[in-house]
Amino acid sequence: MKLSEQMKAFRGMDASSLEAEIAARKEELMKLRFQQAVGNIPNPARLNTLRKEVARLATLRSEQRNAGLAKKVK
Repeated sequence: MKLSEQMKAFRGMDASSLEAEIAARKEELMKLRFQQAVGNIPNPARLNTLRKEVARLATLRSEQRNAGLAKKVK
């Protein structure tokens, strides 16, 4: 899936789905870090990809929260 398609899918999520997705990605990242420490990691590039996905999801979460705050202020 292309990055733009993935971001469109992420943007369509509600807050609880976004939180669940972040938690799932962080858990996968933790498991891969343990595998890396043991020296048995199948795809080392996946670590970097996961880190970036978590950061993107966190950014979307912040954008949603800020949009919600802006609506309350008006």
